[in-house]
Amino acid sequence: MKYKVIVWDLDNTLYRETPEFHDLMDTIMARAAIEDLKLPIDFDTAKAMVTESYRTYRDGGELLMQKYDIPAKDLFDAYHKRKEHNLSPIKPYHDLLPRLQMLECPQYIFSTSSHSACEAILKHIGLYDFFKERFYSVEEFGAFKKNASADVYLKFCAKAEIVPEDCLFIDDSYSNLEFAKKAGMTTMRICHGKPNDKGTEYIDYASDNIEECLGMLYKLCA
Repeated sequence: MKYKVIVWDLDNTLYRETPEFHDLMDTIMARAAIEDLKLPIDFDTAKAMVTESYRTYRDGGELLMQKYDIPAKDLFDAYHKRKEHNLSPIKPYHDLLPRLQMLECPQYIFSTSSHSACEAILKHIGLYDFFKERFYSVEEFGAFKKNASADVYLKFCAKAEIVPEDCLFIDDSYSNLEFAKKAGMTTMRICHGKPNDKGTEYIDYASDNIEECLGMLYKLCA
């Protein structure tokens, strides 16, 4: 089967999150909770909760929201305002733009980052002009995560005027791919060297890295 549309995740997919960058993002989430939302918690405890929350829920803020009853939007906004100003550790993939341009089908981004953070990241990695007016954040559809419901994927497809069954959705997170699959998309996971042993019933294709992913796309979407 040849797929008509490619939909990319952004974070840890179109660029690689190093352990150092991921730790920085945990720090930023903890700082946002304490300094912006004024939670009565010390930094070490907050950061430990963020780290455990991501490990358990694939969402660094879930435990903070549960314990302190803070609105998801408030934490989402505070975190991403800080995130977009802390992108210097990100190192773009080498020559990714010309390799994306080799794919003839339309390409979109659907991200858990805020729209503003997406724009900043895309500019940082040199892909903004390529994806201009074709990148979307969950916040545009009244959501703050991609691993809770298929509904946000359907809303994204309606906004982009694409059909889910025509799409190949690429993400590093099996928990996101689950709901993309339920929405009707074909799914590919970039595993980054991790065993592809979770959510495999929702994953149609698995690639170990961006190089292998692109090689598969040239065959699947030609």
